[in-house]
Amino acid sequence: MPTLTDLVRDHTDLTDTDLEWLHALVSDWQLLADLSFADLLLWVPLRSAEEGPVPSSWVAIAQMRPTTGPTAYPEDLVGRIVRSGRRGLIDVAWRERRIVREGDPEWGSGIPVREESIPVRRGAKMLGVIQRSTNLSSARTPSRLELTYLQSASDLAQMISEGRFPVPGEEPNLVRAPRVGDGLIRLDRAGRVTYASPNAQSAYRRLGFPTDLVGEVLGEITTQLCDTGEPLEEALSVLLSGRAPREVEVEAHGSVLQLRTIPLVVGGTRIGAIVLCRDVTELRWRDRELMTKDATIREIHHRVKNNLQTVAALLRLQARRLRIPEGRAALDEAVRRVGSIAIVHETLSLTPDELIDFDDIADRVITMAGEVSTPEARVTPKRTGSFGVLPAEVATPLAMALTELLQNALEHGLSNRFGTLEVSARRQEAAGETGPRLAVTVADDGVGLPADFDVESSNSLGLQIVRTLIVGELGGRLEFGRREGGGTEVLVDIPLDQTGARGPAARDRGAAARPALKDLGLGRGRDGGRSSLRGRPDQGV
Repeated sequence: MPTLTDLVRDHTDLTDTDLEWLHALVSDWQLLADLSFADLLLWVPLRSAEEGPVPSSWVAIAQMRPTTGPTAYPEDLVGRIVRSGRRGLIDVAWRERRIVREGDPEWGSGIPVREESIPVRRGAKMLGVIQRSTNLSSARTPSRLELTYLQSASDLAQMISEGRFPVPGEEPNLVRAPRVGDGLIRLDRAGRVTYASPNAQSAYRRLGFPTDLVGEVLGEITTQLCDTGEPLEEALSVLLSGRAPREVEVEAHGSVLQLRTIPLVVGGTRIGAIVLCRDVTELRWRDRELMTKDATIREIHHRVKNNLQTVAALLRLQARRLRIPEGRAALDEAVRRVGSIAIVHETLSLTPDELIDFDDIADRVITMAGEVSTPEARVTPKRTGSFGVLPAEVATPLAMALTELLQNALEHGLSNRFGTLEVSARRQEAAGETGPRLAVTVADDGVGLPADFDVESSNSLGLQIVRTLIVGELGGRLEFGRREGGGTEVLVDIPLDQTGARGPAARDRGAAARPALKDLGLGRGRDGGRSSLRGRPDQGV
């Protein structure tokens, strides 16, 4: 089904400013449908060369059904085009620029439907007409609540026809703004309650107001109920006076109430206001629970980072006491591996979710690798491209693998010599059979590897770790090759959707290329992953 924007741009001459106004209207017209107990259908003139007092054709660009009553049109009418004269009240409303309520109920669909038309204006410009259709099959004597709804709907319809609703310059509504059925309060010009629905009365009782709201100044009693001694951004008595459209949340006696004030201005005169209210206590309780859990998770990551840094410090102390060069080198490598994991947990401790901007982590890992290069080498690693945002389950093994590849390039390819070391990243967002992927290349212009090098038979612990992490843990692909112009190039290609990287078909492929994780001390492995590790004699790290 085409969107409102598509229909306006394809079939009408309305401007972008007109389109914004219609979007604001449609985003809030559920309120009018519920107060009217009626379906709403928005018609705008079809683009045409003919000129006259009435457009030659109309196109329906939006439709809304009520939640407070039966619908008059169960079928979708958006996109339908009708010629002038087929829906006479629309033509009259456009020509005379007034709300049209004349006419007997229609029986075309087998049920009695009362039709009304409301002109839609932005300032002095006519944009379209709202057709309001009420299903009369269950008509009965209206209650006081229904009469209040209908009177409020009539006032809002008049504001729409005068170009006063939606309110120009009003900020977008809060997510899950109160609806009519949640609770409605009608105020007079002085901000005094003239009617409160049963749900609104119940909501205020939970706030601590035991008596009837009718006759009370809503702003004053709300201020008294929520007086905690803390300063407010603005006095609630002003916010709830009905003078301006505002949304606010109040809390008292353990209950949280969401309030939305809609001023009613008819004929240039403020006649009162509608206040919609909704008890959001349970929602806010859940939000606070989630915030508490998020804070707990961040604190755990912070403590893990601190513990890893403590382990790294202990390893450094132990390395200084060793007199065997091989032992000191092994401990130094362990410090770097622990440090790369600590960087990830430090980043996770600062984010509210398990998603990480990996560019910052990559830069820190690259900087850490450059700092440990020998003074004679004078190699400054750099990064090109962007890793983007990665989930924590990808970031941790990727950071460790990147550390190993950089260290391997510095120690073997660029040992005691000048050179360049570059890390490039490229995301492939278009999801195909394998989903979005990330390609990372680590390239240097060093000496390369011997011609008989085979990564699968290599006894290097660092390369075994990289194979385990990339192929076995992330279900990715690892390729070694010669860099054009000399040196070594390593390609790491991993799926970003790790749920798709697991499965029975990938289990056997990954097992052969994956060393025992227990032997490497890297924790759990994933049963799955696309394992296309390739090692050829002409490839190197």
